[in-house]
Amino acid sequence: MVEQLNETERADALDGLPDWDYDEARDAITRSIVFTDFAEAFGFMTQVALIAEKAEHHPEWKNVWNRVEILLTTHDAGGLSERDIELAEAIDTILDG
Repeated sequence: MVEQLNETERADALDGLPDWDYDEARDAITRSIVFTDFAEAFGFMTQVALIAEKAEHHPEWKNVWNRVEILLTTHDAGGLSERDIELAEAIDTILDG
């Protein structure tokens, strides 16, 4: 079973993810990204989908034209877990590409 991060673990993890915001109500992290156009946004989502599927950990997200909004939380853990942090780091790697 995946465990929810405690307050110290959460704070340490968030320090390493400066582009992500903490959603206290959902115990989740969020990020909004703006791309040049729909094709670039969709291409990014495709890359993330492949990583998420392999990790068996899927984001909550939405896409409107050139924008992608992502929310990561682990429902089984009742909030933010190491799985969310790992996926956020993978997403950042794609974006830093």
